Amino acid sequence: MAGGESQTPVSLSDRELQIIDLVATGLTNQDIAGKLEISKRTVDNHISNILTKTQTENRVALVRWALQWGKVCLNDVNCCLLPNQND
Repeated sequence: MAGGESQTPVSLSDRELQIIDLVATGLTNQDIAGKLEISKRTVDNHISNILTKTQTENRVALVRWALQWGKVCLNDVNCCLLPNQND
């Protein structure tokens, strides 16, 4: 797949999924840090770990990966595909 997107599902923490969701809305790392009340450096580390786990090269590829795997819902895209975390 183009952009180095992973073809296999990966295990992400709830915090990592939360950060992916905020990245998908277009927030910067500084904005995410403010919203979650954590340091920008912590967000930077989370983003780095997420990119490694998902085998994506950048934020755009990460959002494409998240859409592909049903990890985010953007403007009613993929909203019905999101699995229940408790299942």
